[in-house]
Amino acid sequence: MPNNKSFNPELLTSIWQNLSTAVILLDQKFTLIYANNSASELLGLGSKRILNQPFDSLFNYHSIDLKRIAQYSLMDGVDCHQHRADVVFIDSRHAKLAISSRRVKLQDEYYILFECRQTDDEIRHDQASNQMHQYQAARNLIRGLAHEIKNPLGGIRGAAQLLQYEVDQHERDECAELIIEQADRLRELVDRLLGPNQLPQKSYGNIHQTLESVIKLSTLDNCANISLEKDYDPSIPDVFIDQGKIQQVVLNIVRNAQQALIDGGVIKIKTRINHQQRRPGKAPKKALLIQISDDGPGIDPSIKETLFYPMITNKEGGSGLGLSIAQTLIDQHNGHIECDSWPGHTEFNIYLPFVD
Repeated sequence: MPNNKSFNPELLTSIWQNLSTAVILLDQKFTLIYANNSASELLGLGSKRILNQPFDSLFNYHSIDLKRIAQYSLMDGVDCHQHRADVVFIDSRHAKLAISSRRVKLQDEYYILFECRQTDDEIRHDQASNQMHQYQAARNLIRGLAHEIKNPLGGIRGAAQLLQYEVDQHERDECAELIIEQADRLRELVDRLLGPNQLPQKSYGNIHQTLESVIKLSTLDNCANISLEKDYDPSIPDVFIDQGKIQQVVLNIVRNAQQALIDGGVIKIKTRINHQQRRPGKAPKKALLIQISDDGPGIDPSIKETLFYPMITNKEGGSGLGLSIAQTLIDQHNGHIECDSWPGHTEFNIYLPFVD
């Protein structure tokens, strides 16, 4: 805090006016009572034209969810965020805005503080980046498929050629068996690419029992100097999930961590209740958080953005389908999975809603 003896109130006004973020203050009727210079520039209107005006009158069109803001921010005091609101200003300019709203109290009255930031350039940059990642992922998928398909096809072709000229029945049977074996290998690859085709068989159960099974299975495969640490929240209620499928997801991530910890390390499995789990277009929801982290080298930056795409892997002999399948299984539970990684730390966060 500034020293009151030397602090000039005009400096505070100057700071607010010169913020690069547009700041708007609305009363409970959504009438604008304050806007800084950035807000005037964003709206394309002078301060005299926007003060004491209804918020809706500042746009020809907008998709800002004022009902949600009134319910959560104004009534409940919960911050609201809308990352891509479409707006058309009075001068017909179109833009996408990131909006944050917070309830503030001034002289026993509640107001709504808006922070607005135009995100068109960021979105275009993200779209270009995503297109490049998708292009690279598609190339890696094609290369991976070509590699996986080439060997079985070569075996099938060779066996068919032998079968064409072979007269010994025993040799003919061996060639036929080889063809069947390689054809089954190709079918298995296709099935894995398509992902799980069975709907989850959900029931209420204790998530920690599922995680204990994962730890037991992982310990059997633990050849390196790796320790598994648990940090469970015992207050977590039973959750409505397919225990087997969630076990498959967590086990896959733990085994990936074990393979990354060549020189040993620590894998931590943590559970918590997340009260502000957000899904696009939906209100915050209470969810189960399962976090799996390790202190390994981190994920290769070259595959970080496409980690959940099929056939993406930097492990020798890896299929690159494990995380893609894991995401499908989590999607079947209306949850989502996130990954963050830097040198010395990698964590996967799995969010599963308690109520669908």
